[in-house]
Amino acid sequence: MSLRDAIDNFYERLVLDAIDATRQEADTTDYLTDVMCVALNRLPNRYYRHSIDMMFYLADEELKSMKEKSLAEVMAARDFVREHQRE
Repeated sequence: MSLRDAIDNFYERLVLDAIDATRQEADTTDYLTDVMCVALNRLPNRYYRHSIDMMFYLADEELKSMKEKSLAEVMAARDFVREHQRE
């Protein structure tokens, strides 16, 4: 295992969950990938090594806040990407 594979950003999982919750039939993979990039660039990094550690040490209110921020940024990113699509 390389060092690159040893850590993850917790927000990636939350943003993916928010994208799944807001997915529309017309969404393409390219569009959703751009949405994910824009949303993650607007959120702080929250790195962890083991997901069980993240879930154990994360307070319920903090997790709720992180989920809300992720959803808000995905919604904003959807608008941003839609408005800036190349033709």
